[in-house]
Amino acid sequence: MLLFFGFVMCAVVLQRLVELLVAVRNARFIRSKGGYEVGASHYKYIVLLHLLFFLSLIFEVVSKSSAMVLPSWWAVPFSLFLIAQGLRYWCIRCLGKRWNTRIFILPGVAPIKRGPYRFIRHPNYLVVSLEVLLLPLTFSAVTTALTFSLLNAWLLLRIRIPLEEASVYAGHRES
Repeated sequence: MLLFFGFVMCAVVLQRLVELLVAVRNARFIRSKGGYEVGASHYKYIVLLHLLFFLSLIFEVVSKSSAMVLPSWWAVPFSLFLIAQGLRYWCIRCLGKRWNTRIFILPGVAPIKRGPYRFIRHPNYLVVSLEVLLLPLTFSAVTTALTFSLLNAWLLLRIRIPLEEASVYAGHRES
């Protein structure tokens, strides 16, 4: 089990690092077109939440590794996690150079309404929420799944989504 867990964690961490590089490249592009960032002050909390999530997941799985067996139902959350990855890349593809881990406003450009954005306004946040729940459940890390699902929901629902709604959809400028 630990070998599989290590492989999955390395793949997910590598995925996140590549996405950060894409986000930096896309931020340069958006700024070159007159775009600007909103909500930069809360971004450090998002980074901290995700860092603590990974550390908690690793700690919980390794500390329970004496069983060294995946739960019998591991394939269900892991399959759903993989499906969420497909949705993640659908979001990234649809947003193109406008995709970012931060909130950027490109004046005069309407929000994307194609792909998953036809059905839900924030599909990427749905993906993150699913990942925070499903990845730990794959490895029986229930405490991490519940704790970080609640923290993520609070951060998204109380801070991130309202700020994005006010900035992107209502055209308000906030720093």
